[in-house]
Amino acid sequence: MNKKIIVITILSIITGLVILNVANQKEYLVKEIEKQKTHSNMLTMMLETEAESGNYEETTASEWPQDDYIFNESLSRCENGGTLSWDDDAKKVIMKSNSSDKCYVYFDIYEPTLSEICNNMSLADCLVANVYTEDGVNDLYYHDGTGTYTNASEEAGDNSYRYSGTNPNNYVCFGSDAATCPDDNLYRIIGLFDDDQDGTYNIKLIKYDYVTSQMLGTDGRDYAGTYSENTGNYKGNMNTSTIAAYRWNYDTSVSDNGSNDWTTSRLNKTNLNINYINYLDNINSNWVNMIATTTWHLGNLDSGFQTAKESYIGERNNAESSTRPTTYRDEIGLMYPSDYGYAASPENWTTELIYYDNSTNTNNNWMYMGLFEWTITPDSSDSFDVFFLHNDGFLHDIDADHGYAARPVFYLESNIALISGDGSKENPFRLSL
Repeated sequence: MNKKIIVITILSIITGLVILNVANQKEYLVKEIEKQKTHSNMLTMMLETEAESGNYEETTASEWPQDDYIFNESLSRCENGGTLSWDDDAKKVIMKSNSSDKCYVYFDIYEPTLSEICNNMSLADCLVANVYTEDGVNDLYYHDGTGTYTNASEEAGDNSYRYSGTNPNNYVCFGSDAATCPDDNLYRIIGLFDDDQDGTYNIKLIKYDYVTSQMLGTDGRDYAGTYSENTGNYKGNMNTSTIAAYRWNYDTSVSDNGSNDWTTSRLNKTNLNINYINYLDNINSNWVNMIATTTWHLGNLDSGFQTAKESYIGERNNAESSTRPTTYRDEIGLMYPSDYGYAASPENWTTELIYYDNSTNTNNNWMYMGLFEWTITPDSSDSFDVFFLHNDGFLHDIDADHGYAARPVFYLESNIALISGDGSKENPFRLSL
């Protein structure tokens, strides 16, 4: 036989044997773990006993866990160098080893994320159905006036859901798709409100930190320059030299001290509802489309000697406002005194807001940020006083021509969906239309 033919024949036989061996080894690798499942001396399967407990118990189950568990690759191991991996398509463990091996396979209890649970739900519906379970759980309270916890009788009684306490997981990333949400784009959920009582809730947001002049602009009579008040209590992360100050309404045609008519305020009409809208629109118009036009209540308070509930009633008391409009419709506003009052833990709700300047109140109030800042609510005693938050944490009134910090407040459209996040500052809720 020709030597060349002999060599080719031998090489063909060798190649065939290699291919056959690889195929057989591949089949062995896939099946080996299945065989090991029938030999308890070769395989130990460990299941977590409680979610995130780190405690495991051996199981004699003959099938691989499915939806309720997730393969723990870091803990799973073999004694003689074999490796274990999870085949998500086949829903089984694959072992790679050159010999028989003793292996330990670990599975953790799988807890779906909030966004997975709330697939195809609006964020508002998701929070109502899956975050609120009973008053106080997840720092969320249902203000229906029938709670059984301490000071439940002080609820607003408007069927709203409000976050209260030291630091609830109510953070939202708004205006950014960055992997890590910038502080400038962090907001917090004041609550969920159904003002027209149609069963559809809008989520009310407040900016986590204060605004800069880049956000609200320097045009209009109400821009007052850089914030110049005491910053010793400031809790945010901004360079305080960048925080802008605005007058509430520097309309001197009403008085030398300005006016407490929100409908003529340039802070309202120019800085918030033109400049800030444009600021968001320049980032991405989709963000602006998420903001709902809403009715802002301009009822008056006569002092800070009122509780959160009394403030809530006063803000909607149209009889107090004989010379000013009692409501105003637009997109961006400011917090109500009652928003601030109810952001504290319920044990504080019987305290009048003028006495919110102690550590019990400020330490238990997630909305307290430590600077002088405006609310949207005028004082009924004259035509120029407005309520503000003192940097010590209490509510008081002052002339509308003072330059204080501001945090925009607005409502999201009811159909805004949750796409990811758990509401913590590190992993805030992410949204989509």
